[in-house]
Amino acid sequence: MTDRIALTSNESSTSTLFIDTRAPLDELHASAAYRILAVTQLMESIVHMDSRHADATDLTQIAHASAILLRDGCDLLDVLGRRIHGSPYLS
Repeated sequence: MTDRIALTSNESSTSTLFIDTRAPLDELHASAAYRILAVTQLMESIVHMDSRHADATDLTQIAHASAILLRDGCDLLDVLGRRIHGSPYLS
């Protein structure tokens, strides 16, 4: 098992953001939950927004930020799941 894996959302050809695959399970879960909750709250705010006054650029930026946070959360949950199931393959 490698000690770290790159986040899927790294934008450059050289990975700069990583998950510590040996981090405590509760910390992996907390990190994933934090990101997913942030997106959930953002989406709930948008639901209550008057769409007639929404700017397309703002919505695109919100969607992009949400996608990054969700992808990071999914990457963390993937590591968490593999650790729980004892998978030696983390890549």
